[in-house]
Amino acid sequence: MKHSKHFQAQQVIGTLDAYRYKHVVVSPGSRNAPLIIELAAYPEIKKYSVVDERSAAFFALGLAKQLQEPVAVVCTSGSALLNYYPAVAEAFYSQIPITVISADRPKELIDIGDGQTIRQEHVYANHILAEANLTETDFDFNIEVLLKALKMQQEKSGPIHINVPLSEPLYEKVEVSTSVFQPLKDNNDSLLNEKPIPVNELEKFAEIWNRSTRKMLVVGAHPPDEMLQTQLGHLTKDPSVVILTEATSNVHHTEFIACIDKMVFPIREEDFENYRPEVLLTLGGMVVSKKIKYLMRKYPPKHHWHIDRAWPLDTFHVMEKHFEVSPQLFFSQFFFLTKTKERGFKQKWLQLRLQRQKRHRAFFQEITFSDFSVFQFLNQKLPDDLVIHFSNSTAIRYAQLFSWSEKQNIYANRGTSGIDGSVSTAVGAAVGSDKPVVLVTGDLSFFYDSNALWNQYIPKNFKIVLLNNGGGGIFRFIPGPEDSEQLDYFESPHKLNAEQICKMHNVRYLNVKTVEDLREVWRDFIEINNQVQLLEIHTPQTINAVILKDYFQYLN
Repeated sequence: MKHSKHFQAQQVIGTLDAYRYKHVVVSPGSRNAPLIIELAAYPEIKKYSVVDERSAAFFALGLAKQLQEPVAVVCTSGSALLNYYPAVAEAFYSQIPITVISADRPKELIDIGDGQTIRQEHVYANHILAEANLTETDFDFNIEVLLKALKMQQEKSGPIHINVPLSEPLYEKVEVSTSVFQPLKDNNDSLLNEKPIPVNELEKFAEIWNRSTRKMLVVGAHPPDEMLQTQLGHLTKDPSVVILTEATSNVHHTEFIACIDKMVFPIREEDFENYRPEVLLTLGGMVVSKKIKYLMRKYPPKHHWHIDRAWPLDTFHVMEKHFEVSPQLFFSQFFFLTKTKERGFKQKWLQLRLQRQKRHRAFFQEITFSDFSVFQFLNQKLPDDLVIHFSNSTAIRYAQLFSWSEKQNIYANRGTSGIDGSVSTAVGAAVGSDKPVVLVTGDLSFFYDSNALWNQYIPKNFKIVLLNNGGGGIFRFIPGPEDSEQLDYFESPHKLNAEQICKMHNVRYLNVKTVEDLREVWRDFIEINNQVQLLEIHTPQTINAVILKDYFQYLN
């Protein structure tokens, strides 16, 4: 297999191979031709061609999120890499390892009026772990900065940027690669690759933990993990510990308090003292619930400790300790130092949950057809053993009000919480998943990212449930927009449907406007797996917010 004549292209792709990259997403172009040619010399690396750069980067992010391994994206010079930026920012805050490789013009062509040329170095400076700005002349320097960037990604998990200047001619090949690559040492992300916390340091925190009868663990976004599931299950034996989880936490237990907003949204501020912890332990990524963040910031715990190998998330503005290890290593050490209490405030939370569950069930006996009733239907009818992606921003908030099956893996792009790449991310996840993937999305998020369907790799069992309420329904619920007298500019009202988009991309299209229609088509929608499908559910625009507000009032 022939190689690119450009040694820096050989270095980049050869180093990816040495670091065992298995997937690279290519955005077609000309300046990146040497990189594409060099990729062809590595048949063991799977290549994907995705034209729309914004979609390509989110596709790579979804693939990396699903596989839990780095994925690279390769683009041409100019504005192409700027279109990667939304996914880069999401990867940064969600700690997803994507590697942007951008072809660039030679330095002498920057800022002189040459076409498709921008200042590419440091363009992602605020939202990457590391960058490697290569040269066309210094072989050793290139290897040094490449290895430094990739090592940083291994240690902390997140996006890095490799910028590769390439002079014309671009398409020349050679028979033998002139680059030599250092083989990667085994790194399977096991606990053995982490440095344990010194026992004398951990003992100080264990003493505080053991004295307290009011301890809370809040789990943010986290991929499914059997070891963490077992460790958190062990904590349920302690009556002084309450564990709050979200849909995206992907941990389950009969004594975990799921659906945080359902629990805390109706609590009066003056009553929160009864539910406030003395010690708060947090792990995982971003927390969706705004209410728990508000309450914890206004009525903070005495102690807040966060566990994460990289990010010191001081979400509640009172963090006193960041344990820079994985949660799995932390608990494997911490449990040897802790003692259970005979009493605590977990029971208080469990009693509150029982009350909320009764009111929750009663509310749905009289509910009319709406976004909320559709989510109840999905919660009851979506099969087990699925990967479910929820878009931003209404969809994931509704999802938070329901308990999902432990066999369903739940994801959402909550790093930056943008609507811009939800569909593409789900498509990438579907390509990387051995389970069926279903995307549940609102209309604005879907139409904003409909180019995600311009993708030849979508598995035939991929499904989209599209709730179309005419545009931006969340702005009728959150305080402010309705009183502004400018609601049209917040909501983005429209009369669009997805039929023609589906027709263009050969996606089977189903359309319902009543709960009876939904029940009639559902089995067909779920059981057909030989064609990509989209089920569009039209809900009334004006009553959705009213129903949701009534729900939270009814919970009390």
